Amino acid sequence: MQNLDGTVIATALPTMARAFRADPVHMNVALTAYLFAVAMFVPASGWMADRFGTRQVFRIAIGVFTVGSVLCGAAQSLPFLVAARVLQGMGGAAMLPVGRLILLRAVPKSRLVNAMAWVTMPALVGPVIGPPLGGFLVQYANWRWIFDINLPIGVLGIVAASLFVPDRRDAPGPLDIIGLLLSGLTLAAFLAVLELAGRGLVPAILVAGIGLSGVVLGALYWLHARTQARPLLDFSLMRQSTFAVSVLGGSLFRVGVGATPFLLPMMMQLGFGRSALQSGMITFAAAAGAVISKPGTSLVLRWLGFRRVLVGNAALCAVGLAIYATFREGWPLWAMYAVLLVTGYLRSLQFTAYNTIAYADVAPARMSAATTLYSAMQQISLTVGIPISAGVLHLARGAHVVPQVGDFAAAFLTVAAISALAVPASMLLPRDAGAEMSGKK
Repeated sequence: MQNLDGTVIATALPTMARAFRADPVHMNVALTAYLFAVAMFVPASGWMADRFGTRQVFRIAIGVFTVGSVLCGAAQSLPFLVAARVLQGMGGAAMLPVGRLILLRAVPKSRLVNAMAWVTMPALVGPVIGPPLGGFLVQYANWRWIFDINLPIGVLGIVAASLFVPDRRDAPGPLDIIGLLLSGLTLAAFLAVLELAGRGLVPAILVAGIGLSGVVLGALYWLHARTQARPLLDFSLMRQSTFAVSVLGGSLFRVGVGATPFLLPMMMQLGFGRSALQSGMITFAAAAGAVISKPGTSLVLRWLGFRRVLVGNAALCAVGLAIYATFREGWPLWAMYAVLLVTGYLRSLQFTAYNTIAYADVAPARMSAATTLYSAMQQISLTVGIPISAGVLHLARGAHVVPQVGDFAAAFLTVAAISALAVPASMLLPRDAGAEMSGKK
């Protein structure tokens, strides 16, 4: 449901911009508002799961997300839509880490690669059907339906969680309210700077002030966390090389991945003049490539090992993003499909490798803290890619009301360069890292 929502709304953004009489480039706030809320509330997800039980928190999270979806469909203005997306994000903040925590507690490390690959297969149905479904609904029905379709899925999800999700609890102690406020405000300031910088929406001195306040709040959180026995975001986990490399390399890699759902549909519709349905029928190929990769992921990791896969594949993924910058309206459809299919395959392989190696050396007692910190960093990096690409797009278009194809190329090359930094970061991984997980001798 989460992945369906993200890909459907990306396809519908140009149409929604016309409905709200908003600048299409500024519609990125509909995506970042959701991811921003997820990043802010993820730190509390591990504590809530331990305190109230995984089943109860998972059900409530699905319910909150579904209610937020219904409100998005009823939005009559962009500010109302943003507020409803924030509510959605509050629900989404618990769905991902709590679901991952359930998996990590149930599966031995020797079977984690296969488990991570197969458990994401249903989730990938969303990105596969999302773009064409979103295009169809926008073109032949109403864009509001892209949110309303979450209602039956959400109800089924709550029923399924009640029947099948185990209700494990722990004794987490009191919630660190001060830590939650400091970490949330730090993230809010950081993302606000990325969203506002270079846009001319507010004075530059105000942007600088927000950035400085974010640095101060971050330092205060770091000092506060050192006094807590169980901090919300436990950065002591970064002392483990496998976890640290996965967080650092994975964050750089996800900047480009996070920008793609925003840039590709925009380029197809605004740059190439294609309809929402035509756009969706092209961009879904990347998700299809991801589905294809899952059954063979464990074999690739057993053959090459985590380090070789993460280093070499990060380079290939960055090249793939750069190739997106060369897309032009005259490209044959089969060539676009081929590029999207291959890059989707490579990105999915990279995701599984990062998401698995992160927990190679984490003790069972610290799994809750590890999933919380990792999920928070994952959401932040995915969020960062959208305002960075939107900012580059805004600067590149200059006086153009509608971005041109070359403007999108500049944005793709920028996020490709950032993603390429995952290559040296992944080289810090020990050569035998994750051998128990991959089965490589």
